[in-house]
Amino acid sequence: MERTILHVDLDAFFAAVEVREDPSLRGRPVIVGADPRGGRGRGVVAAASYEARQFGVHSAMPISQAYRRCPHGVYLRPRMRLYVEVSGRFMTILRRYTDLVEPLSIDEAFLDVTGSRRLFGEGEVIARRITHDVKDQERITASIGVAPAKFLAKIASDLEKPDGLVVVHAAGVGAFLDRLPVKRLWGAGPKALARFQRLGVETIGDVARMPRASLRSTFGESLGDHFHRLASGIDPRDVVPDHERKSVGRETTFSEDVLDRSLVERTLLDLLDDVTQRLRKNAIAGQTVTVKLRTSDFVTVTRQDTLAVPADSTDVIWPIARDLLAKADCTEQAIRLVGISLSTFDEVRQLSLFESAASAKSRRIASALDAVADRFGDEAISRGALLGKQKPKRTGPGGG
Repeated sequence: MERTILHVDLDAFFAAVEVREDPSLRGRPVIVGADPRGGRGRGVVAAASYEARQFGVHSAMPISQAYRRCPHGVYLRPRMRLYVEVSGRFMTILRRYTDLVEPLSIDEAFLDVTGSRRLFGEGEVIARRITHDVKDQERITASIGVAPAKFLAKIASDLEKPDGLVVVHAAGVGAFLDRLPVKRLWGAGPKALARFQRLGVETIGDVARMPRASLRSTFGESLGDHFHRLASGIDPRDVVPDHERKSVGRETTFSEDVLDRSLVERTLLDLLDDVTQRLRKNAIAGQTVTVKLRTSDFVTVTRQDTLAVPADSTDVIWPIARDLLAKADCTEQAIRLVGISLSTFDEVRQLSLFESAASAKSRRIASALDAVADRFGDEAISRGALLGKQKPKRTGPGGG
């Protein structure tokens, strides 16, 4: 049976929720993030409304730069507790149509509705029902891509934002990909794009028409095969539901390859903070720590170690993570990607039987900081190790 995969992405999620809460903001450029302080603020944009994007403002942009581009915008601090509540209801809507829901972040998810078509109709029908439910119940919009593979659905959902619906049928995959810019290929970073440019390759269709041997000789065997498969519309990955996940992790690809190891280390610490916060929100703790590193020549190295007792606080996990980073970094190549994940879970309520007094104290402090962040926003709290330091520039989700 031909698979039907949906990628559902809430449009400018944080900003959309703020406009919903205050209708007087409708039509105005809304920027959610750090305090701009008249162009002297620190931190980044978490989300920008489509009106703000017309001025070149986008997520992950330094807030000072956003202010210079759009000084008349409405700048709001994030309200994570509110966004998490809306996200929870959004995920509940998705699970009405299938148990195979794979959240990618707070505002997007993959769905495999192959087995749901007999009950609810074809993929396009299900997608329209979801967009209706999201509008009706949350008064925000979602864009959806429908396709036979995850890669295709993800691209499709981004093509007609906001409130878009793009359907890619199996027979039309080649035509769909043919004229899309090569930068839409997953894994095509700045260096890969420069190589494609030197080859005269501009579209995904151009890549599909290249001999696999040429791609391998240009990008190496692994990455060359990867580009060949995607350009041919081949992506056999399954949708993995949350309850089947065996790890909680975060990774980031730098917008430019990084030689500064201290920046890589600070980025890993920042990612670990995000991971441990997610563990605490789900009342679980992880025991196996895995650090992932990818160099500029696309070699990926992972290193893994096990804690004596499951943990959910950065202070407990960080010494192991930093050690694993040093073990993984066995080259002088620039770093393209860094990531960390925790697995082998236990419920937090069982930890008191095993954890040390220091670990228990660390967990209490972390929970208190979570409460501050929930109330005043993530920017209200920052580690001393991250203050006054260069912030990593990353690629990643753009908030719809």
